[in-house]
Amino acid sequence: MAKAEATAADTRRATRGEATRRQLIYAAVETLRDHGYAGASARVIADRAGVNQGLIFYHFDSVTGLLLAALDSVSDLRQARYGAAMDGVNSPAELVGVASSIFREDLDAGHVAVLVAMIAGAATVPGLGEEVAKRIAPWTGFARDAVAGVLAESPLGSLVPAESVGFAVVAFYLGMEMLTHLDGDRTPATALFDQALQLATLLGGLGSAEGATTPQDGART
Repeated sequence: MAKAEATAADTRRATRGEATRRQLIYAAVETLRDHGYAGASARVIADRAGVNQGLIFYHFDSVTGLLLAALDSVSDLRQARYGAAMDGVNSPAELVGVASSIFREDLDAGHVAVLVAMIAGAATVPGLGEEVAKRIAPWTGFARDAVAGVLAESPLGSLVPAESVGFAVVAFYLGMEMLTHLDGDRTPATALFDQALQLATLLGGLGSAEGATTPQDGART
C-alpha cells in the first residue's frame, strides 16, 4: 500500500513539474515576443507564469536554458505547421503562396520575433550564438529541400544551388521580420511576396510551355 501511494505521489509531482515547465516556456515565449531578449529576466518570466522564479533554475538551470527551451518549442510548432503546409506543393507559385501565407501567420503570432530576439541576445551572451545557430540549421535544411523539391522538374533546377537558396530564404525571411517590426508596416514585405508570386507564375508558365513543345518537336524530327 505504501509503495503504491509513493508511486502515485511521484506521478503527481512529475505531472505538476511538467505543467510548471510548460507554464514557464509559454511565459518565456510571450516575454521574448513582447520585450525582446533584454527584457526576458527571471523575474519578468516567473511573474508572467505565476510561479516562483527559483523554479526556472530548478527546471532549466538558467534563464538562458529556459529561453532556448522556448525557442525549441516555437521551432517545433512551426516546423509541424510548415511541413503540413508544404504537402501537395508542386510548383514555384504554390511554394510562394504558402510562404506568403505562413509569413503573415508568423507576424500575427510573433513566432519569428522569438528567434529574432534570441539572435539579438547572442550578440552579448558568450556561447548563445552557437546554440541559436544549431536551431537555425534545420530551417535552412527545410528551405533547401522545399525549394529543391519544387524546382526538380523546372529548368531552374539545375541552375539554382539548393544549399545556397536554403540559406538565402532563411536570411530573407528573418530580414523581412526585423524590418517589418521596426515600424510595423507590412506593406513592403507583402508587396515582395506578391511580386515573387507573379514571377513564379511566369516561370512556371514558361516551364510548362517548354514541356509542351518538346514532344511536338520530336514528332517533326
